[in-house]
Amino acid sequence: MTAPTRRRRARPATRPPDLREIPYHRGSHTHLLDRRDAATLAPAELDAVIVPTARPVDCLREAARLARDLGCPMVALCSKSARAGDAAALGRALDTPVVALDVRPDVLPPLRTTKLMATDPRYRLLARDSDLSLKRNLGLLLARVAGWRRVLFLDDDISQADPTQVRAAAGLLSELRAVGLANHGFPDNSVVCHAYREVGGRQETFAGGGAMLIDPQSTDAFFPDIYNEDWFFLYADARERRVGMTGSVFHRPFDPFADPERARQEEFGDCLAEGLFWLLHEERGVEAAGAEFWRSAIANRRKLIRHVLVKVRERGQEWAPSHDRMLASLDAAQRISSFITPSLCVDYVEAWQQDLTQWRRSLNRLRPQPSVEKALVELGLLGSAATFCGSGPPRPAS
Repeated sequence: MTAPTRRRRARPATRPPDLREIPYHRGSHTHLLDRRDAATLAPAELDAVIVPTARPVDCLREAARLARDLGCPMVALCSKSARAGDAAALGRALDTPVVALDVRPDVLPPLRTTKLMATDPRYRLLARDSDLSLKRNLGLLLARVAGWRRVLFLDDDISQADPTQVRAAAGLLSELRAVGLANHGFPDNSVVCHAYREVGGRQETFAGGGAMLIDPQSTDAFFPDIYNEDWFFLYADARERRVGMTGSVFHRPFDPFADPERARQEEFGDCLAEGLFWLLHEERGVEAAGAEFWRSAIANRRKLIRHVLVKVRERGQEWAPSHDRMLASLDAAQRISSFITPSLCVDYVEAWQQDLTQWRRSLNRLRPQPSVEKALVELGLLGSAATFCGSGPPRPAS
């Protein structure tokens, strides 16, 4: 008797190998994205543009104008050099409805991953000094309670977002869980990946929180407090091919090698995220991320850093003005990488998975509200808010 033929599941199309790639680093994850032409998409209206900001208020002008053109409010989540009152005043000057919050470190209960990085001595050296994840999570919760279905997360260093393309991307949320706007400006990569590109490596960018549309009512992920937090947020949807890319925006230029501390603070998150996305290339999930996998992933990461260091040194000081700064940054990444162990990676990923469960429980306990002001009350944020609703002076929430 002939054995029955098993029908094999169709595998996603893979891109041909690139000769500029090295076997221990994947310079592109774009085959995981559902790419669409914005001109062919049915548009949808937006509920809000959410901007985490730490810069002076002038950096919010483009986002505020975009929100005005889209006919929706801008939500400014402010800290450091940004002030909620200034953001609300900008809304009045540009006739843009604004909800602005002065974000405190204790505004949300800490997650297990946050506690791990802040209090566990094994992780404290690997931690970063940023409140970006906190702001994005706060934006998620506010949008969820306010009942918004289509929001754009937009960083304050993103420019030239076209309202027509943004509406087209919003229309894709009926099919996909998240849609990124393609960055045609300065690449927003880690320091190590910038250096890899500088020495000739093929290095692309992925969808990210800097310009990304989501439906807060169907999203149950969160942004952990680690570099590449948006890759963690998108991980499950990327595995299911539910992340899209369309349109275009421009990231403003910056010097990734200005301060070696940047490379130090990025290294743990970059190592983890690149490792997890390597699994997606192999059609494996987070359940495969055990100690042996992380031993290999960490070794590959260190090979990448050594490879780039050798290439930079070979080129010498005359090669690029940033040569010495690049070496200093790569040296910082290499030094901090020596503290990353398989057990730290396993423990962090386990904490992240536990946080996902807790986050989803917290979402289920939230009570939807009929207005933004009532949503602020529900979340205990009214006293930190300043708003401009389209007429009259900006007002602090009472």
